[in-house]
Amino acid sequence: MKVLISADIEGVAGVFHPEQTRAGNGEYETARRWMTLEANAAIEGAFAGGATQVWVNDSHGGFRNLLPDLLDARAQVVLGKPRTLGMMAGLEYGPALVFMIGYHAMSQTRGILAHTINSFAFARVMLNGVEVGEAAVYGALAEEYGARVALLSGDDVFAEEAAPRFPHARFVVTKRATGHASGVTQSPASAREAIRSAAREVLQQHAADGYAQHATRAAAKPVDCELRVQTSALADLFCQWPALTRVDAVTLRFSAASAEHAVRMLNCLSAMSFMLR
Repeated sequence: MKVLISADIEGVAGVFHPEQTRAGNGEYETARRWMTLEANAAIEGAFAGGATQVWVNDSHGGFRNLLPDLLDARAQVVLGKPRTLGMMAGLEYGPALVFMIGYHAMSQTRGILAHTINSFAFARVMLNGVEVGEAAVYGALAEEYGARVALLSGDDVFAEEAAPRFPHARFVVTKRATGHASGVTQSPASAREAIRSAAREVLQQHAADGYAQHATRAAAKPVDCELRVQTSALADLFCQWPALTRVDAVTLRFSAASAEHAVRMLNCLSAMSFMLR
């Protein structure tokens, strides 16, 4: 059974402050190690539960945070950008299951370090009339590729947000939010053990229930996206792209042929936003 692990950093146990997520300081070096070890716990649990192949996708920032020498040697690591599928690169190899490790709540919520894709650029993302965070955006992409989101970890606000979207998935709550940059966390070691156990049990249950061992691509469905950006200057910039329609000073719309195309458009807009930083 093939498994893809998408690893972010904001939902990792012990991570609360933006400096922990940005390269160039000691706090980041510690946090990226915690991130790597949580990803490794998921890898170890997946293999213990019967996985035959595991890919781990570095899904934070510049996609080069994980420390490969700390990861289980049986796994393959997806690093660097740009890449077509962003936080779900690795779907091309046909995983049956997807784990989202270290994820966070969507923008404008009380989750720890909550944002959606790009905190500088995007205030709200809506797909087909539903407000979504990164888990829902990339979960739709995974499902389009025939993969099932089976395990997620992060804070309690993220778990509450994602549970209706992934009702059959397992959640590991690594910390509880009391504000955007505050809360109560498990120790990194405790969080890793919970993730390792959950990953093993998810694989074992998946096999026991007779779910498909290989992904089968689903038919792509059109996606309408409404995007609220942080400033009118960003809307000015993004609307240079003829595919976008401006609704008001900070709200834009576009249509995509599939979840994959919606993800690719959002990531292109995110990259464009760096012109205004």
